[in-house]
Amino acid sequence: MGSLLAGTPVTVVETRADIPGADLFPGEAEVIAKSVAKRRGEFITVRHCARTALARIGVAAAAILPGERGAPGWPEGVAGSMTHCTGYRAAVVARTSEVVSLGIDAEPAEPISDPDVLRLVADDEERAALAALAAEQPEVPWDRLLFSAKESVYKTWFPLTRQWLDFDEAHLTFGPDGTFTARLLVPGPVVAGREIASFPGRWLVRDGIAVTAIVLPATPAAPAAPAA
Repeated sequence: MGSLLAGTPVTVVETRADIPGADLFPGEAEVIAKSVAKRRGEFITVRHCARTALARIGVAAAAILPGERGAPGWPEGVAGSMTHCTGYRAAVVARTSEVVSLGIDAEPAEPISDPDVLRLVADDEERAALAALAAEQPEVPWDRLLFSAKESVYKTWFPLTRQWLDFDEAHLTFGPDGTFTARLLVPGPVVAGREIASFPGRWLVRDGIAVTAIVLPATPAAPAAPAA
């Protein structure tokens, strides 16, 4: 799925299976001490992916511990995101000098079977748009992509705001070309003196996995207002 972020300053490391013998760092073992084997495998492998990605951008390996609301704690100067689902684990990282925040989410490429879940995730306009897309490309699990994309929105949003974002606080519009736009329905984060009102994203469905990602490039500070 690395092609999803081709052309961006983001390093992607992914795997379709758990990594036998991958190491845990101090503090990480305690987090999953009481977890079942499946959870342990996901936790260990996705951190192996993250440390491999960090090494590729010249950042020393370190413990990646869950912090507030479970958000991973990245080394200073690094923006990152991790995801895992059945049959897929991935981590993406970049220097904050190039990327201010990013988010990735992977899901099984299957339609959402519970209509109540879709009503929770999508508003009337979004559901109507998904139905239109499904009529044109029925092989794409558009509702699952929407769920994934809203997860990616939150993962991008939270490091910038340290605040919760509900499903109904971002409105998503998908293009059939592998892109989407998330329009924030609440005041957006202010970065380098500018409010970010929307997040641009990309999506890809391949080999039974649906993946969405958002990359917010670093931007120069807004110019100062002229003196009166």
